[in-house]
Amino acid sequence: SYQATANTETLCIPMIETKTAIKNIDAILDVEGIAGVYVGPSDLGLSYGLAPKLDRDEPEILKAYDKILKACSSRGIYAGIHTGGSADAARCIARGFRLVTLMNDSGMMASFAKTCIAETRKGAKGVA
Repeated sequence: SYQATANTETLCIPMIETKTAIKNIDAILDVEGIAGVYVGPSDLGLSYGLAPKLDRDEPEILKAYDKILKACSSRGIYAGIHTGGSADAARCIARGFRLVTLMNDSGMMASFAKTCIAETRKGAKGVA
């Protein structure tokens, strides 16, 4: 007979969303069982006194990203990040992030709706 057994393994990927987390990234990553990290750019920016947004280009945030990526790389684990779209996702991948969320579901729906409306207006030749 078949007997189901519980899987006791877990995937632990802490969120990195504060200046304090950046300061303590080595201690965080040294916790046994950490599989990687996931950066929340809006909250991270807020903790640096910046406006909340996903696509970040401020020097202090880019420096924080580099610190995260270096710390993860030295341990052989991946860093992930939430982005606001394909252009930012491509930049983050080029920077070294390997788990990249393009945007949330409502952002994707809004983006697709705008594309559909623009295509309809173009096809309707100014009538719509």
